[in-house]
Amino acid sequence: MGEEQQAGGLEFETRAIHAGQDPDPVTGAVVVPISLATTFAQDGVGGHKGFEYSRSGNPTRTALEVCVASLENAAHGLAFASGLAAEDNILRLVAPGQRILLGNDAYGGTFRLIDKVWGPLGVEWTAVDLTDVDALARDWPDDTAMVWLETPTNPLLSCIDIEAVAAVAASRGALTVVDNTFATPYLQQPLTLGADIVVHSATKYLGGHSDVVGGFVAVDDDELADRLRFTQNAAGAVPAPFDCYLVLRGVKTLAVRVDRQCSNARAVVDLLVRHHAVERVLYPQLPDHPGHAAAAKQMRDYGGMVSFTAHGGAEAAKQIAARTELFTLAESLGAVESLIEHPGEMTHASVAGSPLEVPANLIRLSVGIEAASDLVADLEQALGS
Repeated sequence: MGEEQQAGGLEFETRAIHAGQDPDPVTGAVVVPISLATTFAQDGVGGHKGFEYSRSGNPTRTALEVCVASLENAAHGLAFASGLAAEDNILRLVAPGQRILLGNDAYGGTFRLIDKVWGPLGVEWTAVDLTDVDALARDWPDDTAMVWLETPTNPLLSCIDIEAVAAVAASRGALTVVDNTFATPYLQQPLTLGADIVVHSATKYLGGHSDVVGGFVAVDDDELADRLRFTQNAAGAVPAPFDCYLVLRGVKTLAVRVDRQCSNARAVVDLLVRHHAVERVLYPQLPDHPGHAAAAKQMRDYGGMVSFTAHGGAEAAKQIAARTELFTLAESLGAVESLIEHPGEMTHASVAGSPLEVPANLIRLSVGIEAASDLVADLEQALGS
């Protein structure tokens, strides 16, 4: 497995609890206060104490930005009101007439934003198999400004060699953006592998409790950070202080949650690979998974997301999803409770008919932190005898 990177001499779990979160100097509070102020007093004109107006900066948001940036081994972190708000901010770096190479397995919301919002404004895009780095280099369009990849991908759990893709992009003057939502910074740090920008839906593993919507961007480059922070302030899609507090609280337990989710996912996979109702299991730890080598190279562990296809087609898949009792039929992922969904008609309905269309018999699991034996028993009864 890929070696964990450290920043500031402290281990990941320690930084998750302490980075950007010193005790409050006024009260001694050990938890970062929720600063609800929208404006901040100045000693004189232009003489503020680091904060002027809460859209531009807020003490609670700053604590979150410092903490998650540290976890991504990044010099700069920017928090947003949602993952798609974070993505939209990044896409403003691409000018009309320039092209985005989008992995051909990607979150439906990312596809919708690029194709339906930025496409009509003149931004070009092409769906590309980013697991084939040789083809990427050979067939590179000259107008490409950005490569956008997820690894593991949503929902097919393909794994892409970040270092190899980033090297191709850099040699051609393009930015590499990595959606690190599935892996989390605990399992993978894309900036250390050559990526330029990391993006998260903080709603998922970072928050971890299905109670807050948020997004996050991490970068190392100072000039790139300045551009992103300018549009963050100008467009104003920033999170509320209470949302920042919730994500920050979730991040404190990220490592222990993900360890448990990975362990539970392995127990679920052990059931699925031997069940007659399952056609194929998609999980990066499996030796026959096409992305196994890439995942082993760059990840600490293989994650809490599991996908599989069902014998019997779309109807059989939907019946399995409807029969679970502990796995809740719902969208989203990465929280303490286990979820099940049918991507073709739920999270990825927007990619129907596109190069990103997903198999109709696909089921996606977000494995939570419940007892593994209970999760396995629930899936076993849902799959049938």
